[in-house]
Amino acid sequence: MIKIENFTKKYAQTPAVDNLCLEVKKGSVFGFLGPNGAGKTTTLRTLIGLLHPTSGTIYINGINVFENPAKVKSIVGYLPDEIFLYEYLTGRQFLNFVADIHKLTGKTGQDRIEHLLNTFGLIDAADELIANYSFGMKKKIALAGTVIHNPLLLILDEPFNGLDPQASKDFGNLLKEMVNKDTTVIFSSHVLEVVQKTVTHIGIINKGKLMISATLKEALQKYDSLENAFFTLTSKASNQ
Repeated sequence: MIKIENFTKKYAQTPAVDNLCLEVKKGSVFGFLGPNGAGKTTTLRTLIGLLHPTSGTIYINGINVFENPAKVKSIVGYLPDEIFLYEYLTGRQFLNFVADIHKLTGKTGQDRIEHLLNTFGLIDAADELIANYSFGMKKKIALAGTVIHNPLLLILDEPFNGLDPQASKDFGNLLKEMVNKDTTVIFSSHVLEVVQKTVTHIGIINKGKLMISATLKEALQKYDSLENAFFTLTSKASNQ
C-alpha cells in the first residue's frame, strides 16, 4: 500500500527525515513511533502530499504521490494532530459538508452519514453544535469525516492524543473494524500501551532515521515489549 524510497526532507540544510525506506503492506495497522522531532509528522504530511521531499519517491497503492496528487487524495483519509472543525455546524451538518466535497450526494451520502454517526456513537449528538462536543467526540466526528469516502489508506497523526482511556480503547477498536473492511492504517502515537494493543506492524524513527520496521510479533520477540523497543532504539540512536 505504501512504498517509500530514499525519502529525505531537509529544512535549510538540516534533514528532518534522512534517506527513509519503508513499506507498509495492505491491510496493516502500522504504528509509526519516535520522540518529538524524530520526523514522524514530516513523513505523514509528505505521504498525503502536503510537503514535498528534498529527494526520494513515495508511492501509495502504486501511484506516485507527487505525479498524481489528486488521485492519491481520492483514496486517502488524513487526520492531523491538530484537527480543524467548523464548530458552529452540527455534527450532521459537518458530515454533509464533507460528503458534498467528496460528491457523495442523495441517498448514498445520507446513508453513509447515518452509518458513521451510529458507528462512532454520535447519533444522539448529531444535531448538536460541534462547539458543545467533548474533545473525544470532536476526534470522532473528525475521523468520521476522514473516512466518509471509504479511503483505502488512513493516515493519522497522534489520534490518541488527549483521549481518556475508554475513548482510546474505543478508537483502537474502530481502527481494527476499518482494517477488517480493507482499510490500511498508518498512525503516529506516543501512547505505547495503546499502540501495542492496536497495531500489526511498527516502525521507530529517531533523528530522521528509521531504526526498525517489523511486525509487532517480531519486535516483541526481540525486545519483550514495545516500550523496551522504543527506549532501546531511541537511546541507541541518540548515543551514535
